[in-house]
Amino acid sequence: MDYKMDSGWKLHPIGGDTGHAYMGVRAEEKVFLKRNSSPFLAALSVEGITPRLIWTKRIGNGDVMTAQEWLNGRVLYGEEMQSDEILSLLQKIHYSEHLLNMLRKVKGQVYDPEMFILDYLAELEEDLRTNTFLNQVVSYLERTLHYVKGAKYAVCHGDLNRKNFILTNDDRLYLVDWEMVKIADPISDISMILVKYVNPEDWDGWLNRYGIIQTEEVKMSLEWYSLMNRLILAKRYHTAGENIKMNQQILFMKEAFENRLHK
Repeated sequence: MDYKMDSGWKLHPIGGDTGHAYMGVRAEEKVFLKRNSSPFLAALSVEGITPRLIWTKRIGNGDVMTAQEWLNGRVLYGEEMQSDEILSLLQKIHYSEHLLNMLRKVKGQVYDPEMFILDYLAELEEDLRTNTFLNQVVSYLERTLHYVKGAKYAVCHGDLNRKNFILTNDDRLYLVDWEMVKIADPISDISMILVKYVNPEDWDGWLNRYGIIQTEEVKMSLEWYSLMNRLILAKRYHTAGENIKMNQQILFMKEAFENRLHK
């Protein structure tokens, strides 16, 4: 695909959800190229959270292209998402006042809990929109918004999929694809890891390792964002035609509702 790159760069598309990523090759040089990345990328690069940013330039069609060092490695496996390295990287992101201030400087979007509900409802297909149980979950989340108000916000990646974690051949861990970065309750990030990659019986141990003290307020936030993220995942799986995975998320939500009724 021609993006009118100068100086002899050749672009080779890399598979992904956005279709905006490329391997750039010029002579013996190889870089990872992405168009219209978050301007927050520079701060993340300095902190060693993403691969090193080499340059940023505006190209012929008006897009902004960023080049990062090309690293040989692989994405993580699901079972690796419980590792101490993942916990350490998330702590580095969520606890950083510097990163939070940098994201504010580039006008990062502040995501209140209501916005997660709106994201789920946006362009929702009819069979999900008319599903009685899913509407019950949405109504519950709307009624309990007060439980998740007033949290201390932090930098949140917004899409903690295992495929966004890159482990290089020399064992360096990076988190990539920051297009959904937001200023939000870090429990929105944490609960996505939990619902996707950690067995429910292991949640307490994971949270203890992360350093979260489970007060009643924290427990309510975890319940709220866990349900919210399961709704979002059910919508994604439905769109992708992955009905088995969608139904698994719905079953987890039903179990959560039944457990609440028996408390």
